[in-house]
Amino acid sequence: MASRLFGYARVSAADQNLDRQLDTFSKLDLDEIVTDKASGKNFDRPGWRSLIRRLKPGDVLYVASIDRLGRNYDEILSVWQDLTHERGVDVVVLDMPLLDTRNTVGGLTGNFLSNIVLQLLAYVAQMERDKIRER
Repeated sequence: MASRLFGYARVSAADQNLDRQLDTFSKLDLDEIVTDKASGKNFDRPGWRSLIRRLKPGDVLYVASIDRLGRNYDEILSVWQDLTHERGVDVVVLDMPLLDTRNTVGGLTGNFLSNIVLQLLAYVAQMERDKIRER
């Protein structure tokens, strides 16, 4: 079975617009784009739950940026681990080329380098969520 290419787009509220993310995905030849209008505080979102059930080994998941995946540090790391190591899915974060598990960069595998960068960016996403909540 050929690998499938999925896009995942998320905004935090129903009145927010997905157009910018969808425009980014329109430049790719994706099989399907899944969307959510829900908070990034956790992964209990209808679109995400539907997507995760369909992802198979060899599939590729594209997100526009890491904060569109989520804003909870521990959950982002856990989901990334599940996708890349347990399910055998590649993940591509379009605005951060180092977060592309398909690539080898300077002799380092994409997974290794992605894991290091992911920890930093997931932390930043969590801090931004905390700041938004404080405001």
